[in-house]
Amino acid sequence: MRTVPVVVVGAGPTGLTAATLLAQYGVECLVLERWESIYPQPRAVALDDEVHRILARLGLRDEFAAISRPHRGLRLLDRNMRVLAEFRRDTGPDRHGYPQGSMFDQPDLETILRRNLKRHRTVTFRGNAEVTALTQDAGGVRVDVTDTATGEHESVRAAYVLGCDGANSLSRASIGAAMQGLGFTQRWLVIDVVTEADLGQWEGVHQLADPARAGTYMRVGRTRYRWEFQLTPGETADDYRDMARLHPLISRWTGDIPVAELEIIRVAEYTFRAQVADRWRDRRVFLLGDAAHLTPPFIGQGMCAGLRDAMNLAWKLAGVLDGALAESVLDTYEIERKHHARAMIKLAKFIGTAMTAGGEFGNVIRRAVAPRLHLVPGLTGLATDSRTPPLHRSDLVMRPRLRRGLAGRLCPNAIIDGQRRFDDLAAGRFAIVTSIEPSAAQRADIERRGAVLIVAHPGSELHRWLGTGAARAAVVRPDGAVLHAGRRLLPQTLDAVRPGGG
Repeated sequence: MRTVPVVVVGAGPTGLTAATLLAQYGVECLVLERWESIYPQPRAVALDDEVHRILARLGLRDEFAAISRPHRGLRLLDRNMRVLAEFRRDTGPDRHGYPQGSMFDQPDLETILRRNLKRHRTVTFRGNAEVTALTQDAGGVRVDVTDTATGEHESVRAAYVLGCDGANSLSRASIGAAMQGLGFTQRWLVIDVVTEADLGQWEGVHQLADPARAGTYMRVGRTRYRWEFQLTPGETADDYRDMARLHPLISRWTGDIPVAELEIIRVAEYTFRAQVADRWRDRRVFLLGDAAHLTPPFIGQGMCAGLRDAMNLAWKLAGVLDGALAESVLDTYEIERKHHARAMIKLAKFIGTAMTAGGEFGNVIRRAVAPRLHLVPGLTGLATDSRTPPLHRSDLVMRPRLRRGLAGRLCPNAIIDGQRRFDDLAAGRFAIVTSIEPSAAQRADIERRGAVLIVAHPGSELHRWLGTGAARAAVVRPDGAVLHAGRRLLPQTLDAVRPGGG
């Protein structure tokens, strides 16, 4: 029986990201995917600059830029297509070096993720490999696999298993976890269309607040467009399979473009759910992505959450496997990510409810309130800012209970020396960012602990960032989140995550 340190179940964006990050740390892993080829239909279409930063960490900075396009933000429209409110986003590089929001076609993203994975010799990818059972004992996990092409059965042994196998996760079932609903279920029609014609629409997300049928429109790529419409009782996707029946729904955006120039790529029914698994780990099996949480698509965070899971867990698991980190750090994964995912799901639920609830009365309220939202202090920034909530307190997030600070937040991917950014210098290691000029002994101590020292000089972006948290130094984790921040330079904070540390 073959033995590997890590088996990744599922080769969607979450599984491919986790495997690539592990490979960057030299961890051998086996990726098992039940399908041989990439699923050809578009699903996820949006991500933010924090997740764009993760893709750059994988080595896909230029390749993702080539397949994506920035979007300008959000417009809320009434049933007559009048703009009730507009929240614009900056399409240029932001604090992480990337647009605050980007649109893409998921098959294109998975193509570059798979191609990039082949650059790492420590990863083996197997398609047509359906995992049928996970069995744990004190020393590891037996993974039973069936070759869907030949019907042959075999078993592999792993130290750890990452269940990235989607909403119908076998990994979740194997650890006895169950999805908990957060009070949101809606049936929607999802439509993808290709056309060489230019629709001439505003290059952002359009949210249609129509009590008769709420909807969403966005341009995904040069020729690809996405619509989503809430289905009424009794309707199904089959009612809209041909353009003659579909066109009345999308004609508000397509205008006078001939029907013959619009090609349907997909018409499908999706049930948008808000759910979180009650447990994300059992000993050596972890849940990531849709196996752990389902997010309504109204803020474009479903796939993003999965990539954040991978980023949070991979460096911890790699550190445990090579003995650099205490095994107890793995307990922080669910603590940190579950709280964050739940917060984003609640935000998506709020946006979806605000857009669709209340019938005609709700429509009257939206028409009265939405045009005045920009007058509410801070609301425009909240609607357009891509920053997500800080991570929950854990052994790796030393956040004061009674005061907000930098701990748990992402360190900006700031330009350090006129050209290189923070991530280029940190390179997946712990970093200490400080506005205090360290002594030679302190520099040696930081180097001895395996951390990167980055001095935030007065007037620099990192200096200003430290100031927002009333801090003079911050210990930044390999995933970019702040472990600890304060007024003094405390490299010994890193000892808490070492084997035998405090």
